[in-house]
Amino acid sequence: MEKDKDTKNKDYFCAAKQISQRTMNITKLLNKAYFAPRLKEIEQYASRSGQLQEQVLQRLLRLAAGTEWGKKHDFAHLHTYDEFRRRLPIQTYEEVKPYVARLRQGEQNLIWPSEIRWFAKSSGTTNDKSKFIPVSRESLKDTHYRGGQDAVAIYLGQNPESRFFSGKGLILGGSHAPNLNSNHSLVGDLSAILIENIPSIVNYIRVPSKQTALMGDFEPKMEAIARETIGANVTNLSGVPSWMLVLIKHILDKTGRQTLEEVWPNLEVFFHGGVAFTPYREQYKQLIRSPKMHYVETYNASEGYFGTQNDPADPSMLLMIDYGIFYEFIPLDEVDKENPHAVCLEEVELNKNYAMVITTSAGLWRYLIGDTVKFTSKHPYKFVITGRTKHFINAFGEELIVDNAEKGLARACAETGAQVLEYSAAPVFMDANAKCRHQWLIEFAQMPDDVTRFARILDDTLKEINSDYEAKRQNNLALQPLEVIVARPGLFHDWLAQKGKLGGQHKIPRLSNTREYIEEMLALNK
Repeated sequence: MEKDKDTKNKDYFCAAKQISQRTMNITKLLNKAYFAPRLKEIEQYASRSGQLQEQVLQRLLRLAAGTEWGKKHDFAHLHTYDEFRRRLPIQTYEEVKPYVARLRQGEQNLIWPSEIRWFAKSSGTTNDKSKFIPVSRESLKDTHYRGGQDAVAIYLGQNPESRFFSGKGLILGGSHAPNLNSNHSLVGDLSAILIENIPSIVNYIRVPSKQTALMGDFEPKMEAIARETIGANVTNLSGVPSWMLVLIKHILDKTGRQTLEEVWPNLEVFFHGGVAFTPYREQYKQLIRSPKMHYVETYNASEGYFGTQNDPADPSMLLMIDYGIFYEFIPLDEVDKENPHAVCLEEVELNKNYAMVITTSAGLWRYLIGDTVKFTSKHPYKFVITGRTKHFINAFGEELIVDNAEKGLARACAETGAQVLEYSAAPVFMDANAKCRHQWLIEFAQMPDDVTRFARILDDTLKEINSDYEAKRQNNLALQPLEVIVARPGLFHDWLAQKGKLGGQHKIPRLSNTREYIEEMLALNK
């Protein structure tokens, strides 16, 4: 039976290769007709950023002037950004929630003029298990789908010999279900909403089938996707790195292959987002060894599509500034103030951490999304995600953010031969000896040559790149050296399964200022 499977896979490999060689390169034709012209517009980001953003703001205000929110804040008489900034408050989900509740009960024209029936389910707040982010038809078209199209346009511009459209794209998404509390709305992962509403023509160039893509139970879903896609000519992947890795390993196990290009010989690019790629990079290199493989980071959140990596040699992403999103940024030291001062795009400083605030074509007005970013360039505006306003450790004034953690882990891995699969960290406020420290729970794909040395390198790197952490670690007065606990294989998968959060856009909390998550994980680490 294994021999038959091996022969079948070899036959497919040869056939796919011949098809690729014989088929007219339709990618070049599509690129010339539809994608290349868009690159000319994106080039204007470097010189017309202020104008482009001003046009977005004025359009959003004009369209929403007749809504309940627009009348309340007199959008019809807002003419400048300064007026907008003075008159409208910064909002979190707690302020948006009453409007969302009314929308889910069928009321309309509250925060946006067109009907809103879809809600992207996102991780919760202090008071709620989940957030429900409104998704309008305009935000689907002018933000989410446009972002995907631009990611392809940028990629094709960099790879003129690409055969992207000679095969199909494998999109790994979540699921959705009717809202149990209302007959007027549907909720689900953003990825599922995108698949459900995607233009029908796109279904001819993507796998798996819509029915399979929207399955809710993660493990049967992996098996169904594998069955449908192993025999397909897959040229591109899109999804969250952690869950795509699970699928890839399942497919390799099912086919008996060592690398993914043995299954899909024409695979050339993975568009990834949702979580940082750094912990997974080495594993992908081992499972996909083809020199023609490319990786493109994208930033497509429930609230909007914000950025695309436009240079393979630069990890920062291009901020997409002519979509249905107006951007503002709050310096981190202002975030917790009663009236934080936000700045527009042209007022940001390089290499400074900001909390992102957005106004969108789905009716989010000056909405604090919870992500933090740092700009690396202004012409055009490029940025890196540095963490979450709530996902950090600042129990002792150390202000440790996810960006610090990723850099520290990368160096520790490089120097000890380790590969990190998943991790989470939290403070130990005071142990039996009245000592405080950070505790790191790490699941390794490849163990370090010495766990103690790994922990020391991680600790030293954090001191090197974070002056606040260094100060608190000085002479071990406020903080002891960090502790690394090795997680058993599958721990984080089991923790997510226990919470019913396998697949989709569900993520491991990387850094937490409390011990709530890590205590649950440690209880399973047996």
